Amino acid sequence: MILVGFSCLAMGQNSARVQELEKQRKEALAEIKRTSALLDQTQATTKDYLRRLNLLSQQILSRKKVISLLGQEINAINEQMADMAKQIDRLETELKEKQQNYGKSVRSMYKRHSSQDKLLFILSADNFAQSLRRLRYLREYANWQKQQALGIVEKQAEITKKQNELAKTKAEKQSLLANREEEQKKLQLEEADQQKEVKELNKKKSLLQAQLRQKQKQAQQLDRMIEQQIAKEIAEAEAKARAERERLAKANKGKSPEAERKADVKGGYAMTKVERALSANFSGNRGQLPYPVSGSHTIVGRFGEQQHQELKYVRTNNNGIDIQTTPGADARAVFNGEVTRIFMVPGYNNSVIIRHGNYLTVYSNLSQVYVKAGDKVSTRQAIGKIFSDPEDNNTTILHFQLWKERTKLNPASWLAGE
Repeated sequence: MILVGFSCLAMGQNSARVQELEKQRKEALAEIKRTSALLDQTQATTKDYLRRLNLLSQQILSRKKVISLLGQEINAINEQMADMAKQIDRLETELKEKQQNYGKSVRSMYKRHSSQDKLLFILSADNFAQSLRRLRYLREYANWQKQQALGIVEKQAEITKKQNELAKTKAEKQSLLANREEEQKKLQLEEADQQKEVKELNKKKSLLQAQLRQKQKQAQQLDRMIEQQIAKEIAEAEAKARAERERLAKANKGKSPEAERKADVKGGYAMTKVERALSANFSGNRGQLPYPVSGSHTIVGRFGEQQHQELKYVRTNNNGIDIQTTPGADARAVFNGEVTRIFMVPGYNNSVIIRHGNYLTVYSNLSQVYVKAGDKVSTRQAIGKIFSDPEDNNTTILHFQLWKERTKLNPASWLAGE
C-alpha cells in the first residue's frame, strides 16, 4: 500500500511538472508571436538599424527556450511513461496472484461442490456452537470468493485504464518530438536571417556608429533633465522639512520634536507620512507592477551597459528599458503617485515624471500627454499616447525608467509578466 501511494505521488509530481513546463513553453511561444508581429512592422529599411537585429536575436533566444522546454517536457514524459509501465507490471502481478488464488478456491469448491457435502460438514460438528461457526465459515468463504472475482475484474479494468493512459502519453510524446523538430527548423531559418542582418549592418558600420552616438547624446540630455528635477524636488522637500522643524521648535519653546517630513537617507527626498506609506507600498510590489503600456508589447532595449552579441563594435548603455508596442497604445502609470514634471527632449518627445514616495517612474517618447504637473494618478491610468514614428513604419516605443532617490534601477525586475 505504501509503495502504491509513493508511486501515485511520483506520478502526480511528474504530471504537475509537465503542466508547468507546458505553461512556460506557451508563454515563450506567445513572446515569439509578439516579437514576430513587431518584426513584421519593423522592415529592413528601418531608420534604427539595430532594432530589427535585436528583435531577431530576441526571437532566436525565445525559440531556443521553447526547444529547451520541449526537451524537458519529453524527459518528464519519459519518466511518466516509465512510472506507468512499473504500475502496469505491478497491477499485472497482483492480477495474476488473484487469479491463482481464485482458481485454487474454485477447484477446492468443485471437489466438494454438492450441498450434501456442505450439509455433512455442518452436521458432523461436535456441538451446536461449532455447527454455527462452520455455517458462518462457509458463508464467509463464499463472500471471499465473490470479492476475489470482483477484485479480478477491477484489476483488469485498472490495467486497461493505465494502458490507455500510457498510449495517450506516448502520443503526446510523439507530438512533442514533432513540435521540437519543427521549432528547430524555424530556429535554423531565423539564425540564417540573423546572419544576413549582421552582414548588412557591418556594411553600414560608420552610419550605425553615428546613429548610436546621436542616441547616446539624446539619452544623456534626458538623464540630465531627470537628475535636475530630482535635485529640485529633494531641495523643495528639504526646505519644507526645515520650515516644519523651525515651526515646531518655535511652538515648543526651543524643543525640536521630530518633524513629519524626513528622508530615508542623507540628502534624500524628505517624505511625509503619507509618502512614506506610498513608498513602502511601491517597494512591496516589486515584481508585480503592471507594464507601463496598453496592448501587446515586448522589451526591445535592456537596462544597463550592453555589449552586442553579434556586432562586437556596438556597445550601448540604457538608463531604463525600451518597450515596443502597437501604434495608438497609451503609456500607463505603473503605480499610484503624483505627476511632478512634464518636459520635452529631442529624440524622446514628451516625458512625464511620476513620484511614488522616494521612487520615481519616467515615461518618455509621448506624442500626447493626458495629465499635468500636480495631478494624482492611479495604477494603470493612461497618462499619454506613445509616439508612433511615421518615418519608421509607425514604430511605437516607450522609454521607461525607474529611480530610487538619485539611483537608477532596472525596471524589468519590477514589472510583472502579463
